Amino acid sequence: ALPDRISCVVPGLAVLSFSFLKTVFPYFGEDCTYILRTIKLGARLFKYKKVKPFYSIVDCFLDAVQRQPNKIFLRFEGREYSYSDVDKESNKVARALRAEARLKEGDTVALFLPNEPNVVWIWLGLAKLGCPAALLNFNIRSKSLLHCFSCCGAKVILQDAIEEVLPTLREQGTSVYLLSESCSIQGIDTLSDKISKASDQPLSSDLRANVNIRSTALYIYTSGTTGLPKAAVIIHERMWAAAFIQAACGVTADDIIYINLPLYHSAGFLIGMVGAIERGITIILRRKFSASQFWDDCRKYNVTVMQYIGETMRYLCNTPKKDNEKNHRVRIAIGNGVRTDVWSEFLSRFGDIKVRELYAATEGNIGFINYTSKIGVVGRVNFVHKFFFPYTLIKFDIEKEEPVRNSQGLCIEAARGETGLLVGRITQRSPFIGYAGNQQQTEKKRLRDVLKKGDLYFNTGDLLQFDHENFVYFQDRVGDTFRWKGENVATSEVADILTMALCIFEANVYGVKVEGHEGRIGMAAVTLKEGKDFDCSDTYKQVVSYLPAYARPRFIRIQPCLEMTGTFKMKKVKLVEEGFNPAEIKDPLFFLSPEKKTYIPLTEEIYRAILSSEIKL
Repeated sequence: ALPDRISCVVPGLAVLSFSFLKTVFPYFGEDCTYILRTIKLGARLFKYKKVKPFYSIVDCFLDAVQRQPNKIFLRFEGREYSYSDVDKESNKVARALRAEARLKEGDTVALFLPNEPNVVWIWLGLAKLGCPAALLNFNIRSKSLLHCFSCCGAKVILQDAIEEVLPTLREQGTSVYLLSESCSIQGIDTLSDKISKASDQPLSSDLRANVNIRSTALYIYTSGTTGLPKAAVIIHERMWAAAFIQAACGVTADDIIYINLPLYHSAGFLIGMVGAIERGITIILRRKFSASQFWDDCRKYNVTVMQYIGETMRYLCNTPKKDNEKNHRVRIAIGNGVRTDVWSEFLSRFGDIKVRELYAATEGNIGFINYTSKIGVVGRVNFVHKFFFPYTLIKFDIEKEEPVRNSQGLCIEAARGETGLLVGRITQRSPFIGYAGNQQQTEKKRLRDVLKKGDLYFNTGDLLQFDHENFVYFQDRVGDTFRWKGENVATSEVADILTMALCIFEANVYGVKVEGHEGRIGMAAVTLKEGKDFDCSDTYKQVVSYLPAYARPRFIRIQPCLEMTGTFKMKKVKLVEEGFNPAEIKDPLFFLSPEKKTYIPLTEEIYRAILSSEIKL
């Protein structure tokens, strides 16, 4: 009888214990689920590190091809491609590039391509050869494009239209291939015709025999204080870590993911596409985001997982309300940068979707996932995460743009509830590889003597806050980069372009907040050359010719001189706080008008129209 009583009592005690823990620690269950998932994923990565030969994402893809050859891997504009189809296409690409471009293991190939299926099989083909790919932002042009291309040491570029930089590429002895059957431009070779004739038979894994967990897999470009994009080195270990994010968020092999973010970004490529390979799921790929077609696509293709940036959710919430808004199968949304009010409205309108807000940097060594239902946070502090990836928040002087240090020269940890600079300790498990061809900028991201003499941390450049319930809140960015339309904007690159205008002597570029919008929009305080007036037309011509739309300063402030710090850095804090209100700023202000194709004086009427969203930014 005693064993029977025990068998009745033990489950009851377990239920009571769990209920007690849930009362005292309301997120206990979610914490446990997430920690167990990450431990399992960590064990897999440890296994992949040790196995010989190294088990890469390409091997994971090939296993999926063997397991489910006829399962749809990719749907795009009415066409569909099975796992087997994509495998064969990638074999043809690899064989064509080996024969035509004489590619060998370790050669880097730059891809300058829009969101299309060929990005997927070209990358897979390169990976089968052991060749890293450099993913170039399809919006950049001219000086930035050449810089991105040269700093990763690419030998070949596959492009859509880069005639303006072709002479320089020719001088550098670079092979340029167009994904077309024919091309009339001298110096550009075609590749599509060679791919179509190539064999689709499997390639030997010996072609990538020297690839290991620490080998470079990709270069992904991120903006920074240099004024030009930096090539973040993504090793295979980092690629696996990013691929596991979907699994950590609860995505299963039965899900279907909708990718409308650019494939040259880490979100679309690593978390979205590579994560889909790790899960063995179907991708619905779009050229670009469309708010009006988003939910129709989700219903049409039975989408269960979506990706977003803050702007994406705001655009969806700004669409006209419909009766069938909750009629869809989307259950998980993975992304970053959504405002709390938009997040709440999104759930209210579109149903019970698990929003998995992330915090991470492409080149960084620390990240967070909000695996709970709490709105407005980017993650939680937990002991397992902190053990494997040590990090802390330190006090930061916004005005001086540097960490606060004590009398011993060490940084001071921020208190709970206090905003601080997030830094991640650089270790064997959490490395910071840095930027290709840019040792100076790599070194600038390393922070020494943080908590003890001789230690080394990665400086994220982001201000976060940990609350008393262990939730993590993103507060702001520091330094010379701001974010607009989901893109990072490097202020010194914009300043360089502005000073090319005939009338502008100096430019101080910064981001300002606009009510009802995520991120910060570009603004510049400028001084004019002696005897010159502000030339609206010429300045407009410069920014439109050399900058993508998201990086163009929409507001210009004319000043007699620019205020500097003691170390000759341009002061931005006061300018950011003052914003662009013509009623409060006595300096002349101008607004970039796409309709009039010039800069026009910023009047109080225009200012009110911007705030009321009559004028779209």
